[in-house]
Amino acid sequence: MALGRFCRVAVLASLVLGASGGTELAAKDSPLTASGLPVPRYVSLKSDHVNVRAGPTKDNDVAWVYTRSGLPVEITAEFENWRRVRDSEGAEGWVYHSLLSGHRTAVVTMKSKDELAPIYDRADQTSAVAARLQAGVVAQVKHCAAGWCHISGNGYDGWIEQQRLWGVYADEKVD
Repeated sequence: MALGRFCRVAVLASLVLGASGGTELAAKDSPLTASGLPVPRYVSLKSDHVNVRAGPTKDNDVAWVYTRSGLPVEITAEFENWRRVRDSEGAEGWVYHSLLSGHRTAVVTMKSKDELAPIYDRADQTSAVAARLQAGVVAQVKHCAAGWCHISGNGYDGWIEQQRLWGVYADEKVD
């Protein structure tokens, strides 16, 4: 009798575990997130004061504060209304969703801090250079296609090679 009850419990447990295992697999492979948007993805900071927390609740300590609106960050995970973000320097933490914007921005990156990134009049290296930007400059991303992004900011507007930006994925199309 005890062996029969044990077998029924074991069969029931395996069915439950099998069902949850299938659910976990489907959830992991599914593109659905709390927001319904893909992860990872780039967004920007909406405010000049954004608390970054150690975990996805207000009970978690503030690890640091961003003080620049428009800074691009990459969402790497979602938990309810919280987003785990990573910045261009690799720092990660949790931010409340309403402090983020879908407005696309990017940071100019260069191999050397002393190097300047050319901004062209057209998406063509043979076109005139409209400006030269230092590494770390944050730009508004207007459009990206075929390895080039149209960006603008204070005193400049033009095209930059997509590989020179942190805030857009390689070969990503942005409209």
